[in-house]
Amino acid sequence: MQTQILYRPAFALAVVALGPNEGIRVDAGAMVSMSSDLQIETKAQGGLLASLGRSLLGGESFFQNTYRAGAQGGEITLAPTLPGDISVVEMQGETLLLQSGAYLASAEKITLDTKWTGAKTFFASEGLIMLRASGVGTLIFSSYGAIHEKNLAAGEKYRVDTGHIVAFSDGMSFQVTKVGGVKSTLFSGEGLVVELTGPGRLLMQTRSEQSFIDWLIPQLPVKHD
Repeated sequence: MQTQILYRPAFALAVVALGPNEGIRVDAGAMVSMSSDLQIETKAQGGLLASLGRSLLGGESFFQNTYRAGAQGGEITLAPTLPGDISVVEMQGETLLLQSGAYLASAEKITLDTKWTGAKTFFASEGLIMLRASGVGTLIFSSYGAIHEKNLAAGEKYRVDTGHIVAFSDGMSFQVTKVGGVKSTLFSGEGLVVELTGPGRLLMQTRSEQSFIDWLIPQLPVKHD
């Protein structure tokens, strides 16, 4: 499987070349185009309970599609719903936690499940569950805006606005904290931030869906009777 990302970072498109008889799992609605001889199988990956967890708690589709190439290989292109970038990670046995809705596709050996992050969660808008991806192979996920990556050294602390996190390494410790004092938290226009502690990989998005919604709603016309 070879993946090329075009038109980044605003309108990224993933072009995936599949080898002979190779398959790729794709989230529902992410397929843009494909070779005419690719076969598609739609099912609840991992069984009923796992699929319910990903759908109701992890923000992903209940059903996932597996596209399989024929003997000559094939091509499939993928894109997210929102404008932004696409990241490709070649997993080597590591585990990444993804924000709700970030998952696009993965190799068949990548396992997807949900992880309870407990009462200390900072993902207020997405709930208490993160999507956990682990295994060996290609993992493709998207962001709203461009993706900025930062690798934290052991013991290094870093603060990020909660609406800008795309993914981070499982096992990194984190805690919610205020951006400043009570006045700053209430009136600065900034919400809570999360302080992560390395070692691990952190991927952030340059735009926030919630911030865009907060800006958009007051601009919408109001219907008067």
